[in-house]
Amino acid sequence: MRYPFIARIAAVAAFATVASAAAAQSFPSKQITFIVPFAAGSATDQLARALGQAVSAETKQPVVVENKPGASGFIAAQAAAKAAPDGHTVLISTNTTHAANEHLFKKLPYDPVKDFAPITLLGTGGQIMVVNPKLPATTVKEFIEFARKQPGKLTFGSGSSSSRIAGELFQQMADVKLVHVPYRSNPLAITDLLGGQTTMAFATMPTVLPYVRDGRLRALAVIGPERAPALPNVPTVAEAALPGFEANNWIGLFGPAGLPADVIDKL
Repeated sequence: MRYPFIARIAAVAAFATVASAAAAQSFPSKQITFIVPFAAGSATDQLARALGQAVSAETKQPVVVENKPGASGFIAAQAAAKAAPDGHTVLISTNTTHAANEHLFKKLPYDPVKDFAPITLLGTGGQIMVVNPKLPATTVKEFIEFARKQPGKLTFGSGSSSSRIAGELFQQMADVKLVHVPYRSNPLAITDLLGGQTTMAFATMPTVLPYVRDGRLRALAVIGPERAPALPNVPTVAEAALPGFEANNWIGLFGPAGLPADVIDKL
C-alpha cells in the first residue's frame, strides 16, 4: 500500500530536480539587480559596479546596481530577502548586515541566516584610520594623547557597522572617549570629515584612498595584521600604538532564501 505514495514522492523529487536544472539553464533570462546597502562611492558599491560590468558582458543581460543605504543595511537586506528566489535580484553586502548587526541591535527586521542563501565570498579588506589634516595629530599616539586631553570632545563618523565597531574598539583599547556620529553610508561620513565637521573616521581603502593621496585627508594607520601595499609607509594601528588591534571586513554575495542550488552554482 505504501508503494504508490513512495512513487509520488519520487516523482515530485524528480520534477524538482528537472525544474531546478531548467531554471539554471534559463538563468539569467532578464536584467540582474545587485542591491547594495551603501551609497555610491563606497567600497561595496565600487566592487558591485565592477562586477556588474563583467557579469553583463558574460551573460549578455543588463546588470543594475541599486543602492539602498541607511538603517545600517536594514533597508537593503529586507529588499533582497523579499525578492523572488530566481537569481535575478541578489545582495552584495558585508559583515555589517550579516555578522555585526545582530550584536549591535536588540532586534533585526530580517534573519541574516534563515532569510538568505549565501552564494560566495567576494573579498576581504581592511580599513584606514583617517583624520582631517588640520588636526594637530600626525600619528596614532599623538591622536590618543590629543583625545585624552579633551574627553568627549572629539568625534568619529561611521556609515557602516564595520566602521562603528572599529571606532568603539579603538576607544576601549586606547582608553579615550569619542562621540560617535552615525551616517547612512561611509562616503557621507567622509564628506563631513573633509569639511571639518568630524574629527576622525575608520573607512575602507577604496572610499578614502583618493583623498589620502591628494592630501585632503591624513592616514594615521591601517587596520589589519600588516601594512597595505597601497600605503606602504602607513603603519598598522597595532604597530603604531595598540598591539592586537584589528577590525577587518568582508564582502559577500547573497540571494534570497529558496534560491535553487543550480542557480547558486551558476552565480
